[in-house]
Amino acid sequence: MKLIDVAGLVPGAHKGLGLGMQFLNDLNQASVLIHVIDSAGTTNERGEPIQPGTYDPAGDVRFLEIELEYWYLDILKKGWERLARMTMQTKQKIADVLGKQLSGVGVDEKMIEEALGKLGLNPETPHQWTEEQLLQLSTWLRKKTKPMIIACNKADMPTAAANIEKLRKEFPDYLFVPCSAESELALKEAAKAGLIDYLPGTKTFKIKEEGKLSDAQKKGLELIQKNVLDPYGSTGVQDVLNTAVFELLHYKAIYPGGVSKLEDQYGRVLPDCFLMPPLTTALDFAFKLHTDFGNNFVKAIDVKKKLPIGKDYVLKHLDVVEIKSSK
Repeated sequence: MKLIDVAGLVPGAHKGLGLGMQFLNDLNQASVLIHVIDSAGTTNERGEPIQPGTYDPAGDVRFLEIELEYWYLDILKKGWERLARMTMQTKQKIADVLGKQLSGVGVDEKMIEEALGKLGLNPETPHQWTEEQLLQLSTWLRKKTKPMIIACNKADMPTAAANIEKLRKEFPDYLFVPCSAESELALKEAAKAGLIDYLPGTKTFKIKEEGKLSDAQKKGLELIQKNVLDPYGSTGVQDVLNTAVFELLHYKAIYPGGVSKLEDQYGRVLPDCFLMPPLTTALDFAFKLHTDFGNNFVKAIDVKKKLPIGKDYVLKHLDVVEIKSSK
């Protein structure tokens, strides 16, 4: 997977303000969006530091929603009157026309047809759709093609917990994950220095040698455990990535392995893992491993069950698969 860091947007970005169109085009490369907000309310809408708790982070959530949905609306409305008339004159399906118009943001004809049904838009009279209906269509398509998760950073601060609870009530359709990037960085640095054992995404860490830690380091680690790991179960950073990949994109982690051998030459057990789309078959996985495996596919073996599976078998999350080929 590729993680793209996009600079913050300013109000009016969809109109080109503040390099807005460049940033929005960068977002277009993504399959899922992670919106990082200051859940403690220590920065205002312009990113300026303020007294903690004096800014409502709900404003940041609404702001990005508006920019994204009007961005989609602007694309949708390019030549809209001409397109609407053309469908009436040529009897082309509006779903086909809009599918081509919005293909650059991941929309296709089937998606348009689903949206029209969900929103109750008559495909026979697109010239009669109102501005509000076009915005509803844009919103539906944005949520479908660019699902979003909210990373509630600075969750370790006293003003954050109440804000996060409020956000969940105000925006029930979004996933909000409490995060403390500062705590995650501190734990990773401590692990890198050999002071602790720490696995990202877990709810605790283990101090290797008490004597190597200064009083300040001990206090810092105690605060991370008390203010972040205990109330939230992790720093949230790994949780955000896992949720984006496995819950929003519905990807599956698939391991290549052999029934009789799960280790590589260095003794590492299942060292390789591939993130695969939701409907990946055994044959798809064979091609992912190597073109020759796919071209010469004979069968696959579910290593956990030690049972053969066919090329059309849809793999499950955390499957371990051995590929048998004729070469």
